[in-house]
Amino acid sequence: MEVLQEPFKREQICSFLWVYYGFPASDYNGINVEAVREANGKKMGENDETEVDSVCGVPDSGVGMALGYAEGKGVPYKRSVLKYTPTWPRSFTPGNQERRALVAKMKLIPNPALLKDQRVVFCDDSIVRGTQLKDNVRTFFEYGAKEVHCRISCPPLVYGCPFIGFTSSKSDMELITRRIIKDFEGDDKKNLEKYAQTDSPEYQRMVAEIAKRLGLTTLKFAKLEDLIESIGLPKCRVCTHCFDGSSYCHEHDNIDERQLKLDF
Repeated sequence: MEVLQEPFKREQICSFLWVYYGFPASDYNGINVEAVREANGKKMGENDETEVDSVCGVPDSGVGMALGYAEGKGVPYKRSVLKYTPTWPRSFTPGNQERRALVAKMKLIPNPALLKDQRVVFCDDSIVRGTQLKDNVRTFFEYGAKEVHCRISCPPLVYGCPFIGFTSSKSDMELITRRIIKDFEGDDKKNLEKYAQTDSPEYQRMVAEIAKRLGLTTLKFAKLEDLIESIGLPKCRVCTHCFDGSSYCHEHDNIDERQLKLDF
């Protein structure tokens, strides 16, 4: 092997590799994607007092979390929704909403036999715009679900990603959180740190509003601390900018800017 460039002194690996982008069999820094998703879901299941009948993961990236959630909560995992994707791409990649909606509708097939009269928890990786999830929730109720609960394997996406991006545009207003914050505050950039703080009054109000707009019975997001613990790396080695606005380790806050450029 030939090393073309020595590694930097500092690193921050995108947490979304474990949450969404990474293939379940992939390892990053020796840490397996599926193992992280299951550990993260188990923590949520152990701490969730909501009464439900079954758990299902929204394929593919929500499945690992749902398996962990089912284990932690002690309820059965059932494939209440199935994936059919012989030719379809990832549903967030098309450049227009109409195409994204078509892909999302075609690739997820609900199973009425497992939904009818059931209180179901659906685990998913994240909520970006909320459009697909809203359509899914409506479909689940149409197929007979009594209650539709949603558990998300990462905290709310309050900050747009300046590195890879979650949407086809670079506008933070595509995030459902920012649209809600603008409705609440009159300014989508106001009090972001409060909305990003788990269980703050602003956070709870925002999550309740997301649940209302999506038609969910209940909605809960994973805590950032639990996600980091599931990954198993120090927080300063994991990028969590989209959740809390931090893209570097706080211990380097006062580092000389010229030295920072040398490090990178």
